[in-house]
Amino acid sequence: MIIKNASVYTEEGIFVEKDIYIKDGVFVESEEAAGEERVIDGSGCYAIPGLTDIHFHGCMNHDFCDGTREAVGAIAEYEASVGVTNIVPATMTLPEETLLGICRIAKAYRREDHRKGRARFWGINMEGPFVSEAKKGAQNGAYIRNPDIAMFDGLNEASGNCVKLLDIAPEKQGAMELIEKRHEKVIISLAHTCADYDTSAAAFRKGASHVTHLYNAMNPYTHREPGVVGAAADHENVEVELICDGVHIHPAAVRTTFKIFGDRRIILISDSMRAAGLCDGDYTLGGQAVKVTGNRAVLADGTIAGSVTNLFDCMRTAVLKMEIPLESAVKCAAVNPAKCVGIYDRCGSISAGKNADVLLLKKEGLVLKWVIMDGQIIAGYER
Repeated sequence: MIIKNASVYTEEGIFVEKDIYIKDGVFVESEEAAGEERVIDGSGCYAIPGLTDIHFHGCMNHDFCDGTREAVGAIAEYEASVGVTNIVPATMTLPEETLLGICRIAKAYRREDHRKGRARFWGINMEGPFVSEAKKGAQNGAYIRNPDIAMFDGLNEASGNCVKLLDIAPEKQGAMELIEKRHEKVIISLAHTCADYDTSAAAFRKGASHVTHLYNAMNPYTHREPGVVGAAADHENVEVELICDGVHIHPAAVRTTFKIFGDRRIILISDSMRAAGLCDGDYTLGGQAVKVTGNRAVLADGTIAGSVTNLFDCMRTAVLKMEIPLESAVKCAAVNPAKCVGIYDRCGSISAGKNADVLLLKKEGLVLKWVIMDGQIIAGYER
């Protein structure tokens, strides 16, 4: 396959007018290597790498915590259709036996269910149960636990050692020990926490290197109590997640975050739940009832319960409604998450030797036109 005349996002983080060459599911250097089995005209389009969502729960009335291969497959199919070609779905705060079942399904799915038209499943983001009761958000407080090394090790082993991120409230008993002893095996993310600046900074010094959905489910940044946000800003190795669905964070706060952290340290996530891709109505998240109206999902008490916006649309919103440069938004939705979970050698850029995942977007409105994965068109939108 050859894609001609598109504005191509490069590893330098800029758009260049050039052609893209694909053979046997990977990008190649030249037209001679690709042949001309199929030529796609990319005139009037941007070409960007497939996106990677490292924090979301579900879509199309399926949730990763349903704990079935069918659910994971349906999620992976929808995500690929909207340009998210790599996924690391998140668990919720649930009983240990339930989490064990989910981990076992993840291990089985990862080994056996590789099908055309599905996003690649790279592992698990373990969002619960080591969180704070006071900042639990939509997590179920009945199953919150203190950080426990043995419990984490058991869950990770059940998953085939595919837990990519582990979310922890660092003020909890046992948190610092877990961070110190397991940060080389898993990315430790501060999440659902009441931690102050000093506690957060100590966690980062011990090996935590990530912050889950910055600003949400944590104390706000203030000039006397900068908290997790201030500590993360002070530690150059720390990356932060942002939900740019237009509900979780005000556009001005998003712009300010880019000024503080720069596009090198920000990862766009969707945090989508099972209502993503569907209409308004009543759904569930982590066993709790959720009401969806428009692009807002809430528990009965009004607590925001994830999003209903996929990562591609979050990226579009960041550009079209929050004034984030497209180059930065693509970096934060495709490049940074792939680097974060260790798959950038295979995904995340349009570079020779990598999986041939390309999204073609119309320059006017950034409307998704084609999704190409492993060198094959898996979704097309003539809009």
